[in-house]
Parts: sequence; structure tokens; C-alpha cells
Amino acid sequence: MYLYNLTLQKATAIQLAIHGNFSGTKQQEIVISRGKIIEVLRHDPNTGKVYTLLSEEVFAIVRCLLPIRLTGGTKDYIIIGSDSGRVVILEYNSQKNILEKVHQETMGKTGCRRIVPGQYLATDPKGRAFMIGAVEKQKLVYILNRDSQARLTISSPLEAHKSNTICFSIVGIDVGFENPMFGCLEVDYEEADQDHTGNAYCQTKQLLTFYELDLGLNHVVRKFSEPLDQYANMLISVPGGSEGPSGVLVCCENCIIYKNFGDQLDIKCPIPKRRNDLDNVNRGMIFVSSATHKTKSMFFFLVQSEQGDLFKITLKTDDGFVTEIRIKYFDTVPVATAMCVLKTGFLFVASEFGNQ
Repeated sequence: MYLYNLTLQKATAIQLAIHGNFSGTKQQEIVISRGKIIEVLRHDPNTGKVYTLLSEEVFAIVRCLLPIRLTGGTKDYIIIGSDSGRVVILEYNSQKNILEKVHQETMGKTGCRRIVPGQYLATDPKGRAFMIGAVEKQKLVYILNRDSQARLTISSPLEAHKSNTICFSIVGIDVGFENPMFGCLEVDYEEADQDHTGNAYCQTKQLLTFYELDLGLNHVVRKFSEPLDQYANMLISVPGGSEGPSGVLVCCENCIIYKNFGDQLDIKCPIPKRRNDLDNVNRGMIFVSSATHKTKSMFFFLVQSEQGDLFKITLKTDDGFVTEIRIKYFDTVPVATAMCVLKTGFLFVASEFGNQ
């Protein structure tokens, strides 16, 4: 006897959305997660319509989803972290119209646990490694490579654990072909946990930490850590190498800060507010989702506030140093869980409430 679980009415809300060349052609596809369903969508630039190529039940709750492309490769793979306690790398086969499992690594118990990695995922922009992190304590880094048949291979996990640390966001930092780096927003609550007076809790600051994967020595080190003046909820990676200044944009309440290690000064820019919000001093504003678009000659970011306002952010540079953040009102759309800027010039918005 075989038991089969089938939901007659599938979920319509989109939790996660990514885009890339998953079929290996020049055309871009969008991969979305609807809880326990993964769908591959294709956009027709002539009509503007989006149609579904493939819809697959994964029988798990998808917690994180990102594309990754090996250095010199022509197609993107899909990395999925779920409540199964595993990280899975999938490849979209356009001939058979199926998602093929390339790799599967078990790293913890099943369930959405706070110390089992799977909540946060970040990839190296050059496709050499990825970091998968838990809400608390655990972070694992996997190195990607090719074998003699040019198939994708994965290393054993390298640990970057730190106990008594809560993580808020992880991004892969674009450093060109230097050792891969990952930026994390963290809070160390060890002192606050042991102090019954509550003074240590009031003085606890959020940290921006950079983890470096040393490819020569094959281990992960905490390269740099600095306390932030105010709490942040999101990091956005800035293109680096020959394409930009590198570093991160730290999205805080009411402002956005550009940070990079070295001689770069912090550049701060307030978030524009609606006129009726300016009178209410106590009302803060945060960014909830972002999308990055880059070509060989330029890049910009689209960020969305919790009211649904879209802003376009550009960075002004001088001799490789960022001197100015320019933020410009773009449009207002329903609040999104994820956004994708396609090469055809279309913006895909996976709305939290409302039409996609």
C-alpha cells in the first residue's frame, strides 16, 4: 500500500522568488516558492504575460531559495533550504521539463528549528561557495566545484558557528576573485542573558560581521565585526570587483547606510517619507524587500518600504570610494515578499497581499 498526500487547492501566496538562466538559454526564468510548491515561470517580453513551465510539490516547507552559477558557467542552479534539515541543489532540465536533484546534504534535524541552518542563505556572487545559516548559533559554508566530467560537486561543510548569537540577515559580498566573504547582521546576547538587572540588554548593540572563507586553508574566519548605532533588519550586497565598489547597504529604521571595510567612510541617507508621516515623529519606516539590477556599465537597487513605496537607489563613486547615496521615489505597488528585475526590463513583484 502506498499513501499519497495531495492538496486539491494549492497555495497562491508567494513566499520567495528568484530569477536566472535556469534552462541554460539566454532567456531568464523566475523560480517561486509557494510554501511547499516550487514553480518555474517564464516571462514573455512581447506580451508581458507570465506563464508556468513547471509546478512541483516538494513535501516540505521551503525556507530559503537562491540561484547560483559556477564560475564560467552558462546556467544557474537552484539552492533550497527547507524544514527537512537538508540543503538541496536542483537543476532545471528544459528538455524533460523537470527539476533534477544534483546534490543533497543533510545538516540537522527536521522541522523549522532555531539552531538548524536553513532560515538564511547567501551565495558568493562568483558562484564559488554558499553559506546557510540558522536563526541562532549555526552557520555552515559549502564550497562548490566541478569534477572531471564538469558536474557540480560540493565540499563537506565548514563551520562558522558562534553560540549565543541571533542572526537577522546574511548576504554574499562581492569581492571579485578574492576569498569569498559573507556579511551577517548579528546580536550577541550572552551578557544580556546573564544580567538580571536588564542594563546589559539596554546596552546590547547589533553587529555587522564579515566572515571570510579562506580557500587556501579551507576554513572560515570572522574577519571583521563592528557594532551598529541603530538596529537594522536587512543587508543588500553591492556589486564589487570590476563592476562596483563592493560592500553592503545596511537597511535601518528611517535610514540606509553604506558600509565597507578599509578606508571607506560610512555614508548615511534618510528614507523619504510621505508628507503626513513627517508630522508623526514616532512613526519609523523600514525597507522590507529589495532587488538588484546590474549590467557591465551600471547597477542600481530597487527597495520597497513597508508602505509599498518603491525607491531607486544609486551610488556615486570617486576613485573606488562611495561618496553619495542617491534615493529617488519610483512607484507604489502592494507590499512584496520578493522582487526580481529581469534583463528584459520588467519588474516582477511577488506581493504579500494582492496580485503578483
